[in-house]
Amino acid sequence: MTETTKPGSRLGQIPKGVWALGFVSMLMDISSEMIHALLPVYLVTVLGTSMMTVGFIEGIAEATASITKIFSGALSDWLGKRKLLAAIGYGLAAFTKPVFPLAPTVDWLVAARFVDRVGKGIRGAPRDALVADISPLGLRGASFGLRQSLDTVGAFVGPLLGIALMWLTADNFRTVFWVAVIPAFLALALILFAVKEPERHADSQTPNNPLSVAAIKRLGTVYWLVVAVGVVFTLARFSEAFLILRAQNVGLSAMWVPAVLVLMNVIYALSAYPAGVLSDRMNRKALLVIGLLFLSGADLALALMPHLGGIALGVVLWGLHMGFTQGLFATLVADASPAALRGTAFGYFNLLTGLACWPRASSPVRCGTRMARQRHSWRAWHSRCCRSQACLLCAASSANPPLNDCPRY
Repeated sequence: MTETTKPGSRLGQIPKGVWALGFVSMLMDISSEMIHALLPVYLVTVLGTSMMTVGFIEGIAEATASITKIFSGALSDWLGKRKLLAAIGYGLAAFTKPVFPLAPTVDWLVAARFVDRVGKGIRGAPRDALVADISPLGLRGASFGLRQSLDTVGAFVGPLLGIALMWLTADNFRTVFWVAVIPAFLALALILFAVKEPERHADSQTPNNPLSVAAIKRLGTVYWLVVAVGVVFTLARFSEAFLILRAQNVGLSAMWVPAVLVLMNVIYALSAYPAGVLSDRMNRKALLVIGLLFLSGADLALALMPHLGGIALGVVLWGLHMGFTQGLFATLVADASPAALRGTAFGYFNLLTGLACWPRASSPVRCGTRMARQRHSWRAWHSRCCRSQACLLCAASSANPPLNDCPRY
């Protein structure tokens, strides 16, 4: 472990390995989003696939990613090779990218998407544990915030680049897919040559079975409290598809609908690193409450301001909520878990919060149905949001002593 650094350290003091992992995430996200933003349209318009098949493919892909998260994290603890597993995950994703422009049938695309999501599931927990391992204690929040910021840059640069290339190539899907191969292999090269595997702690005990009951107990009450709060945060936040539905509901033209998620991700990317810096300087639970207030403000704006200005305000607040909470949860997981079980800790956290996303995935469909029948459905939605968030705020307040047991640096 690197030595403790004062919380006020500058951006330049974040280890090179964290920067490298951030750019790895950004490049792979650019590649993936260039393809995935266009893939549903490609499947339907070029290969003649039904929308039901598209949904089936996405369901298999996401379920696979969720299942592999816990096993890869535990394996990284058992082997002590976090970089190796992260590189395998990124490698699987990179080598599937050429399949998309070459695939002659839907079966090939299903297989490629499946392997790509397996790669995502494999790399997530070991990568986050690796960030925690190589970050100075006083820069842990800033390090996770930086990685999250760079990752989110890829989330909006990828679709924008895909749109631009579709315009330049006169809607040539396969050409865009081939271009997407380039950043994927740059990401793989970067993790192979720019990231070093840190040495294990001299006092860390390699777990015989990171998934055993004994290991689960060793993670401790504080860790499981962080997981519980993370799951409830996920349940309190509706799918980002609501932003698109609401924008369409107030009259935004179809051409400008993608700008909603672009704006949200820009704010997310710009706020994640400053929020990480703040988490190294102040009480982290207070930042979670601030993130929750941003979400409540977004709900208010979206529900009670039925015009484009209200939508823009809601989207900005939603992005701030994401920026103030997502990297912070990674920091809290690293704080609360033993070094020898960090991979397992991130695996459980990613798995359980991922599962919490499934119930809210169908919410936009239900909301769309209500909008056709209920005049005040958005106010009803806002009321439901507020009830969820009030319960979450009460839970966080009552959990004050355990959360404050997390290390402060």
